[in-house]
Amino acid sequence: MTKAAEEQSQPPAPGSPGLAASATTSTDTADSHKRLPRVESLTGLRWWAAFFVFAHHMTNLAPLPIFDFLKYGTSGVTFFFVLSGFVLTWSAQPGTKIHTFYRRRFARIWPAHIVALIPAIFVFYRFDPPTNMWWIKPVSVTVLVLSVFLLHGWSNDSAILYGGNPASWTLSVEAFFYAYFPFVQRLTVRLKAVGGLVLCVSVLVIGGLYRLALFHFKDVVPILPQPILHSVAFLFGIGLAIMLRSGWKPRIPVWFAFLVTIGGLITLWYSGEHPANFPLAVTMSLTQKEILTFLYGFLVFAVASRDLRGGRSLLRSRPLVALGKWSYSFYLVHATILYAIREQHGMAGPVGWSNLTWYAGVCALSIFASWLLYKFVEHPMERRLRGPR
Repeated sequence: MTKAAEEQSQPPAPGSPGLAASATTSTDTADSHKRLPRVESLTGLRWWAAFFVFAHHMTNLAPLPIFDFLKYGTSGVTFFFVLSGFVLTWSAQPGTKIHTFYRRRFARIWPAHIVALIPAIFVFYRFDPPTNMWWIKPVSVTVLVLSVFLLHGWSNDSAILYGGNPASWTLSVEAFFYAYFPFVQRLTVRLKAVGGLVLCVSVLVIGGLYRLALFHFKDVVPILPQPILHSVAFLFGIGLAIMLRSGWKPRIPVWFAFLVTIGGLITLWYSGEHPANFPLAVTMSLTQKEILTFLYGFLVFAVASRDLRGGRSLLRSRPLVALGKWSYSFYLVHATILYAIREQHGMAGPVGWSNLTWYAGVCALSIFASWLLYKFVEHPMERRLRGPR
């Protein structure tokens, strides 16, 4: 999960993943010293991506009849990786020193991460874990230390990858993105719309070919770690921002972008459930991450284009913007709350729509906890650690 769009509500520092408020309404190029206009709808949109992840995890407590479809809630992290690349590029300012960029990224994600890790340890670890609770792991100091420093994402061993707070593996991936973004930004700062389009197409093709090669030549092609695999989504987001900042603002109706995204998710689900009845089902399954990257990128691009043209948007409503601000904290705490409830209560019951009451209750509790984490840790600690603007 990324913190990308949340900084839109405050003036971002150079190179930070926030979309700055600006008096200008034009899409200045990145080599200009003018900040680009705010794209506030992305803050509201990121809440729905976080909720999609939550809906997937809730199937482990209170499954709904559509639990097979809700497994695609894990793709919410792909959305955040695309959004991260987009917003970092959109808000990048010339002259930002690399150490300043790194300090601001640290201030953005680490304080909330370390505070959320503390209760997660008590929920997900025991010295003698019960055999009937698969989510509880034996205590490992090595794994916990790796998670503290966001290095656990480099292992494909699930006990390490999902170590500490299981949600934090995506922060490990994000840390890698932050490490190389200043260098990518310098290489792409003068690219125009065509360059951005070439970048988007290239990373999707390379990512798709790698996954197909991994399937057909398992003994030859190595399995790459998650930070490298998910760089496809991050670089795709960078390419989208390059196209948009160059002045290309196609009139893509946002309702149509939502329709394409939801339709694509349903198509992926149907092809996975009925592969014999769907052409190219195996290929779609193998290249699912690249397909999801395109779908979510298309949605981000449509929403951002509409905001830049001055269109009206429910995603900019105060409740959704507030939820978007808290969504990083929500992402960090919701699984801890969910599995703590399951340990004490057990499964909510059989599969059924009556479990929606559990969804409402756990969601409300998680939102409250995320507000506390945002108000008393995430936001004040970020302001203190960022240094002068």
